[in-house]
Amino acid sequence: MIKKIALLLFLGIFIFSCGSKKSTVRKHKVTKTKTERIIKAENPNENQVIENAEVTIDEPVKINSTEEYLARFSAIAQEEMRLYGIPASITLAQGILESNSGKGRLSMEANNHFGIKCHDWTGAKIYHDDDALQECFRKYHNAKYSYRDHSLFLTTRKRYSKLFDLDKDDYKAWAKELKAAGYATDKQYPNKLVSLIERYELYKLDKEVLGNKYKNKTKSPATVVENNTYEIEEGNEIGSSSEKNSSKVSGKEIQVKNNTYTVEKGDTLYSISKKFNTTVSDLQEINGLTEHSISLGQELKIKEKEVVESVTYTVEKGDTLYSISKKHNTTVQALQQLNHLNDTNVSVGQELLIK
Repeated sequence: MIKKIALLLFLGIFIFSCGSKKSTVRKHKVTKTKTERIIKAENPNENQVIENAEVTIDEPVKINSTEEYLARFSAIAQEEMRLYGIPASITLAQGILESNSGKGRLSMEANNHFGIKCHDWTGAKIYHDDDALQECFRKYHNAKYSYRDHSLFLTTRKRYSKLFDLDKDDYKAWAKELKAAGYATDKQYPNKLVSLIERYELYKLDKEVLGNKYKNKTKSPATVVENNTYEIEEGNEIGSSSEKNSSKVSGKEIQVKNNTYTVEKGDTLYSISKKFNTTVSDLQEINGLTEHSISLGQELKIKEKEVVESVTYTVEKGDTLYSISKKHNTTVQALQQLNHLNDTNVSVGQELLIK
């Protein structure tokens, strides 16, 4: 009897001891913090941006101008072109436009340079007023991952498949197809991309990547200049050109009095189109031009433009950028770009340009 009691006691102690060890192991189990990383596969097209819930954002480098933005991201855009076939000129123009040259809130706080929303994203997120209030956007550890995700976004979605049937040196066709595929709702989106590409000569980056394969389908503006045979209303002065290249006179677009223009030294079709608030293609069409070349003393026909009043709005108590955008049938992003705002903060009495 005593032996049985001793045996039961021994078994009880043994079982209790095992339970204690398991409990101790559970208590000391460590969960590692997951972070974003790039998976480098043997086939470059299999590279993926892997995002997890907890991401430590690299402190962004302060960018003061578009030129600084290009200096920082041109090489990254060219590498993405080599791997995924998206023209570096298009990628950079989109980055400049969507991130306000790296000064927008999404780029500063989330390293998101392309305004890519969450969709099926399972990683870190940031909420930002855009077409709707507090929309979900992707958040990246480093801006270069935003560029990689942009490449993956275009190459893995069926609706963008037609892009990759286009020549990689035809940036105008890429700009138009991006709009047609639904990347942006802004009707002027293709023109804005082309404007940036030609202003900063981003097509040269495509040429560097393509080498002998570059056929220059979309010819760059020729270097020749124009003459001032236009008039403006008495007392008005032409202000410096803004980011959107829209010439304003006391809040109004310039009205062309004469319908011809004489080319001067230093003019290009592109610079002429910006001066008269028209497009290169319109100038080519009305003058029967098949290319960008123009010569000194050449007279060009210019379509007359109507004087259009600019619309401004004074912020009132209780207003937000989102409520103002809805009131004027526009978007938060459009208001930010038009007024050079880095965030969505507005103050009572502040005057905003609506169009």
